Amino acid sequence: MFAAVKDFIDGYNDLMINRRDPRVDGWFLMSSFFPTMIICSCYIYFVKSLGPRLMRDRKPFELRSAIIIYNVIQVLASIYLVYKGLVHAWLFRYSLRCQPVDYSDDPEELIVAQMCWWYYFCKFTEFLDTVFFVLRKKFDQITNLHVIHHSIMPAVCWWGVKFAAGGHGTFFGMLNSFVHIIMYTYYLFSSMGPKYQKYLWWKKHLTSMQMIQFIAVFIHSAQLFFIDCNYPKILAYAMCFNALMFLSLFSNFYIQAYIKRRRLPTVKKEDDAANGKSKVTSHKAEKEKRGVGKMITNIMTNTSNACYIGQNGLYQSADKAKSSGSSSEKKKHM
Repeated sequence: MFAAVKDFIDGYNDLMINRRDPRVDGWFLMSSFFPTMIICSCYIYFVKSLGPRLMRDRKPFELRSAIIIYNVIQVLASIYLVYKGLVHAWLFRYSLRCQPVDYSDDPEELIVAQMCWWYYFCKFTEFLDTVFFVLRKKFDQITNLHVIHHSIMPAVCWWGVKFAAGGHGTFFGMLNSFVHIIMYTYYLFSSMGPKYQKYLWWKKHLTSMQMIQFIAVFIHSAQLFFIDCNYPKILAYAMCFNALMFLSLFSNFYIQAYIKRRRLPTVKKEDDAANGKSKVTSHKAEKEKRGVGKMITNIMTNTSNACYIGQNGLYQSADKAKSSGSSSEKKKHM
């Protein structure tokens, strides 16, 4: 037992000392994985336990202005990351076929490494997506998958920055940042009220673009298995797994929402005056009992809806705003 523990410690020290990217030494949060783990743990505790308890007897906060500002910042940050990624890497210098990590102090590569760190840091800022749900008492939107997705991303990015801040894997970060420009622009218009709903006709194309993103990342990463490229294969496996998982979930969402034209599952809250708690029930709960196949379909649908960073709630809000707007128009004509 003692020997096994000693081997584990020696292996961990070898990994952190001999295999790290020395360029990120001294960078904020890069000295150890534990600060990132602690921050993610505090995030989970707040959004799943502490936050809902603090808001239980309080009215929801009106945060429209804060959410608008937040979405604008996310759009600008994503534009900056894409611009830097293109100018200093993928537009002129990097190869789409194979791009090893350059651990030298080349000025261009140092900028790329810095952009990797900023991409990692932005994953923490995206915690506010869930914090806004808590403060607005949108607890039905805080699904387990939503929280897992947000808490895992900083941890995964930390390992990438620590050991491979540059090279082939930055394609995923740059492409994902481009998608975030479009995504947070959609969220921005969604948060600005019903009068802007007419500009959100392209939400179907947003889903299509995200699926294309996952296909591109999978192909770009999977090619490393068939060629000789000095890039960590374990990172390529991780990116392929991530791309396939989310491609299947978003594909199911697309089929349910746009091909079968099924409405997103709605959630109903019933106040319990006796204990001050609220129950969340689904309108489709009884249908889920009609067989294993139906149950799996419902699970996949609900999971794919929750994959968006708050997309489920935004889509439902947009649809409600549209329906309310159309009903008011009918009343006027009557």
